[in-house]
Amino acid sequence: MSHTYQGSCLCNKVTFEVNGFSEEAANCYCTMCQKFHGAAFGTLVGVVGLTWHSGVEHLKHYTAPNGTIRTFCQECGSSLGFRVKNTPIEKIELAIATFNDDIPVIIDAQIYTRYRSNWCALQSDLSIFSEDRK
Repeated sequence: MSHTYQGSCLCNKVTFEVNGFSEEAANCYCTMCQKFHGAAFGTLVGVVGLTWHSGVEHLKHYTAPNGTIRTFCQECGSSLGFRVKNTPIEKIELAIATFNDDIPVIIDAQIYTRYRSNWCALQSDLSIFSEDRK
């Protein structure tokens, strides 16, 4: 029996579900994640079997100078996801805070930590990468 996981933006105009998740999920401290999420870091995860149930017309996309694409709801401004350059919307990494219930995702790393704000401490129990996982 398979399980699905539902999520939405703050105003609930954009709703979606997924069938599963990538095995890797990280807190990203890059300056774009900080600005996009309005927080010390963004936590995103790759998903499997993404279905948009409503609000696709409310999705807006911002392409950064490096080609990465940030997706958000035009109505409420919720940060929904991230894609690398030339990646289709079906391959979006979703912000884990947009899911409506608990999800089976374990944060296993902290990436781009060299951009971390001085007022935010790193978690000592997670792997630390100054840039990407490479």
